[in-house]
Amino acid sequence: MFRPRYYQDEAVDSLFAYWEQEPGHALIDMATGTGKSGTAGMVDQRLVTGWPDLRILNCTHVEELVAGNYQELLGIWPFAPAGIFAASLGRRDRNAQILFGQVQTIWNKASEIGWVDVLKIDEVHLVPNDANTMYRVLINDLLAINPDMKIVGFSATLYRLDSGRLDEGDDRLFDKVVYEYGIRRGIDDGYLTPITSKRVETMIDISGVRTTKGDYAPGALAAAVKAQDKYGRIVEEVFDTEGHRKSALFFCPGIENAHTMAELVRAAGRTCEVISGKTPKNERRRLIEAFKRGDIWALSNDNVLSTGTNLPRADLLVDTYKTKSANRYAQRAGRLTRVIYPPGFDPERTDAAGRRDAIANGPKPDARYMDFVGNIYEHGPVDQIEPKRPGKGGGEAPVKLCPQCEEILHASVRVCTCCGHQFEFDTAPKVLATASDAPILSTEEPIWRQVTGRKFQRHEKVGGLPSVRVDYSLGLEIQKDWICPGHTGYPKQRADRYWINHGGQRPFPKNPDEFLARAGELAITTEVRLKKNGRYWNVDAWKAGSAPANDNVPVPANDNAERKRLRAMMDDIPF
Repeated sequence: MFRPRYYQDEAVDSLFAYWEQEPGHALIDMATGTGKSGTAGMVDQRLVTGWPDLRILNCTHVEELVAGNYQELLGIWPFAPAGIFAASLGRRDRNAQILFGQVQTIWNKASEIGWVDVLKIDEVHLVPNDANTMYRVLINDLLAINPDMKIVGFSATLYRLDSGRLDEGDDRLFDKVVYEYGIRRGIDDGYLTPITSKRVETMIDISGVRTTKGDYAPGALAAAVKAQDKYGRIVEEVFDTEGHRKSALFFCPGIENAHTMAELVRAAGRTCEVISGKTPKNERRRLIEAFKRGDIWALSNDNVLSTGTNLPRADLLVDTYKTKSANRYAQRAGRLTRVIYPPGFDPERTDAAGRRDAIANGPKPDARYMDFVGNIYEHGPVDQIEPKRPGKGGGEAPVKLCPQCEEILHASVRVCTCCGHQFEFDTAPKVLATASDAPILSTEEPIWRQVTGRKFQRHEKVGGLPSVRVDYSLGLEIQKDWICPGHTGYPKQRADRYWINHGGQRPFPKNPDEFLARAGELAITTEVRLKKNGRYWNVDAWKAGSAPANDNVPVPANDNAERKRLRAMMDDIPF
């Protein structure tokens, strides 16, 4: 039985809350392995059960995702009115109310599919700006049929190589990221496997390789890697340091290099097969299933396994494929994060600490990313990537090595996540080429503190948007927190979560002034959870008490009343 996790409920609620306020195209950012397909299925079910006449098209680029997303919906909703339109799967259910399509099959068939109210795209980072590509032809043709069609994009990496973030730029397709759940939160919650990456001894030099379309030219990169002839040394280093790993993925530029790597792995006594863009589909399926069963120790590939394939056994990734694309780097690393809990363990019957403990004592306590080409130095730790904007400089990401265990870490980290070494910050770099605004990693456990008083006030920041400052009295101490209802992205999501957590009514406040004017709707805060951030503590969760006694606060609308209101305001469509 499908049981949604808290962040999946938050993601769906955030999408519908956005549509209540703005009729735009939305993005949902969820790390690999955290259940994007289940979240997408929850959206389908809520749309069709709430508005029975809506038509939905789910689109992606590989047949494994088409079939997987379809099966996920049926697991949530067994009798859903769903079908598949994908030649590779032998299905052409073009009239289904909830249709799952492969873009290679349906890109020029909008007229056959007909009216669509909501288009949902998985792995949306693959949608280019070029109007002549399959995705854009399909989107433009569907919009010609229904100009009010709404688009929802799902991905673990909401940025492209050629144009930065998907929600930025004058020619952007999407208007707003309505929810984010990243790798760091997934690891902290015990839903993802921790990744580690030590310094390696062997490095492949690609400094002379030319670039084209924003990344290294594939042929030139493959030739440079082959000419340096370092794969033998790399395999030796892999087995010297990580030979105990259960399953491995090798990423190589070009099919020839992938075969060379596989031959060397086999010569070292392990089973290894090659999957490339030229591998027949049936053979590809056979090899992937054999890898999942553990019959094959390693798969060597030319980057075709970076997306669309669920390989939870993989606990080692050997990367010899240099890329300027933060997207490709993050997608590869995401192959390692899927969890294998101990047999019989139910992750939903415990808390985050219990899940992390189960992972640490289970069959896959962590995973190793071995970087032989410098992708980490190019882009930074995978949970703290800030993609370069087009036209920006090519400086390295701010990373450093732990002197104790040689873990590769973000420059801002004060405590090594691997061994616990504490850094002295007197000599740390203050300004770096590609600063990241991602959360700082910490090994210290959060703590709950009782709140004895709370005060809201408007906060102005020079050069920034105003926010609501919250002062919590914790005995004799004051703990400050900032709620940002007028911001976008994660700060706005956090503000909305605070509002719901404390019993506030919808619609959510749009700015600090509205928040303060409606603060009487909020219940008291009984406890706050504090998480160490360097020398300071940040509030990262709250517990609310009983609702306030306020006769002027209207009774929250039930689902039926809300549906009638939306129908009246939005022509029977929830956006």
